[in-house]
Amino acid sequence: MNIEEYISSGILESYILGLASPEEAGILECVMKNSAEVRAAFEEAQKTLEDLATAQAITPPEELETKIWAKIQAEQIVEEIHPPTIENTAHRIEKSPQKVYQDQSSGWKRYAVAASVLFLVSILGNLFYLNNSSKTQKEIAKLQTERQSQNLALQTSQEKLSILTNPNIVTVPLKGVEKHPQSQAMVYWDNASKDVYLNAQNLPKAPEGMQYQLWAIVDGKPV
Repeated sequence: MNIEEYISSGILESYILGLASPEEAGILECVMKNSAEVRAAFEEAQKTLEDLATAQAITPPEELETKIWAKIQAEQIVEEIHPPTIENTAHRIEKSPQKVYQDQSSGWKRYAVAASVLFLVSILGNLFYLNNSSKTQKEIAKLQTERQSQNLALQTSQEKLSILTNPNIVTVPLKGVEKHPQSQAMVYWDNASKDVYLNAQNLPKAPEGMQYQLWAIVDGKPV
């Protein structure tokens, strides 16, 4: 596997998303230390994923924060306790522990409400993150598929160009038959390697399970 095939294999994206195995991650880190091309491709992929995550980010509704704080403030409103005025000092001292207990109870209640709200905010944040992460992974898979298709198309074009620019190639056009004059093909024969290439692009699509074959008549026999 060459450098270009390694880069297009998807290992860079897997590493960035934390999906690569420890062995794959170790190999990639070693390769990046020794290959400036792989390091540059890694940085480009990282920037692409960051831009994609930013573009797909979902901002929580503005009214969500307002509702949360309104609920906190509502729970913090505790009815003040005004014990009756009694001249007996000893009796007033006896009532004081009850007020302290009630104040402590109200304080714990406020803490419990705040903790519950923070927990709710944490859950909502996780849901937003998971939603974004799922969309990002789908976009990455789509980009990888498109890149593989483009690489395949480029490879095919390069092979065709190599044939057309080969000075040893002899071009032999094959004309269509009387009933199908438009069904034409082109044969490319390499007189050095003796390889033969058939361009059947203008021929009708072959039935399923069948393919076109090229035969030559030599000394009255098909070969």
